[in-house]
Amino acid sequence: MMGPAHSLSGAAAWLGVGAAAAAAGHPMPWPVLLVGALICAGAALAPDLDHKAATISRSFGPVSRWLCEIVDKLSYAVYKATKKQGDPRRSGGHRTLTHTWLWAVLIGAGTSVVAITSDRWGVLAILFVHMVLAIEGLLWRATRGSSSEVLVWLLAATTAWILAGVLDKPGNGADWLFTAPGQEYLWLGLPVVLGAIVHDIGDALTVSGCPILWPIPVGRKRWYPIGPPKAMRFRAGSWVELKVLMPVFMLLGGVGCAAALNVI
Repeated sequence: MMGPAHSLSGAAAWLGVGAAAAAAGHPMPWPVLLVGALICAGAALAPDLDHKAATISRSFGPVSRWLCEIVDKLSYAVYKATKKQGDPRRSGGHRTLTHTWLWAVLIGAGTSVVAITSDRWGVLAILFVHMVLAIEGLLWRATRGSSSEVLVWLLAATTAWILAGVLDKPGNGADWLFTAPGQEYLWLGLPVVLGAIVHDIGDALTVSGCPILWPIPVGRKRWYPIGPPKAMRFRAGSWVELKVLMPVFMLLGGVGCAAALNVI
């Protein structure tokens, strides 16, 4: 999938979680619903850090481009070291390590650790990074071109600062789900995990599939490209994604938001 569809699916997924929580009698405070949806939308772009042409590779200027090269090489090295006889030869690391459930869990856990062990600046950094990605993904047409980078960063920084202030107020969700002292913002890792998993599922629907299950082997392959029957797959950026899936994600997100807020 392309960036906008990934981000929309991530936001819709978290809003769906909010609807499920409300149905179970434990509704999210609205700031958690909003912040979680934005983080999930941003995190749904993060697995493509192994691809130099992806949205995330240009979102933070030279830093993200440099990090992209490192992640690509790391992913390729892990692929070569762990592939089985049935796995094909590759020339790069795209859609390998960062497109697995294990990577999603590790990144989410790392986010939670940073959130509870750092001061306010750590939480702000988490919010800023994901706000940048969410803006790039959800407003992709408006953020094209290098001249918009600084504006995106300023908007993301302002949004992160405001949302952190809102969450810090009693009852607004800093301690949502994890209420023990010192566990404020521990939940921030959850939308990160969900966003990465949703990204992988979206890529699994495309022609190439996605090795979500790694390192669990499937037959003669450790990097088995999970996906539906080939007749049901589509190419990234095709009309199926743009004309069918993106409107569906918007509809599901709207319904999930309304249900999470007990509007319906």
